[in-house]
Amino acid sequence: MRTLAAETGTWASLRARHLVHEDETMLALDKPAGISVMGERHDTDLVRLAAALGEELFPVHRIDKVTSGLILFARELRFHGDLTRQFARRTVDKCYLALTRTRGLPAAGIIDLPLSVGRKNRVRIAANRADILAEPAGDTLRWTVRSGAAFDHVRVYPSVTTFVRVWEGGEFTLLAATPVSGRRHQIRVHLAWIGHPIDGDPLFDRTATGRALLHSWRLALDVDGQRRRLEAPPGDDFWTPTAGLLPGSLTAELPVLVPWGGDVAPGAQEGCG
Repeated sequence: MRTLAAETGTWASLRARHLVHEDETMLALDKPAGISVMGERHDTDLVRLAAALGEELFPVHRIDKVTSGLILFARELRFHGDLTRQFARRTVDKCYLALTRTRGLPAAGIIDLPLSVGRKNRVRIAANRADILAEPAGDTLRWTVRSGAAFDHVRVYPSVTTFVRVWEGGEFTLLAATPVSGRRHQIRVHLAWIGHPIDGDPLFDRTATGRALLHSWRLALDVDGQRRRLEAPPGDDFWTPTAGLLPGSLTAELPVLVPWGGDVAPGAQEGCG
């Protein structure tokens, strides 16, 4: 069992190593995969680690334990409400990077598939696989559920994920994905149900032992009347499976290849975040 001394030491080094932004209002960290934001019963989490060193943090949103990347905390409870409302109202720009061990995805896609919660609290598409349609529109492919085929015996959550294909190589595809609706496990479930699961995702690969190759890359939100953009490049562990395939310049060029949503020039690739 971890001692208090071990946990406080872990938080001090983790905080320093993964700090992205800090001000009076919020703290932004680049969370490593393998640790939860909060709520762990039998293991540690970021909120617990911080508390052990006397720092109280209030999570504004969450990302999954197996996911790495940007996570925001309010520094004080008085700032928490405004920040969480922006996520609830979907005014926060979000962009994730996802690696699939598949090929064949279009240059851009819209996954408009409702979610529901099935057995053992597992998130799934609220329809049968046979009722999922893929309809092209230029370079974009849109996945929807056949009219009238969505489940009506469970609660259904309308959910939309958009993506652009950034790179393909070997058996891999790199996507920049935006969870427009922001549901639990949304990107992971949407990609898996269209036949392109995120590599290493234990939800859909029982043999997975490492991390899921999903990274919370960008967030933009309003702070003190100004739009604040935050970005956390993936660490080396995200790129490891693509060793020998990925162009050496690609990681450095990502911000140019995938511009922020508001910076897209006419005729250029759609932005993300």
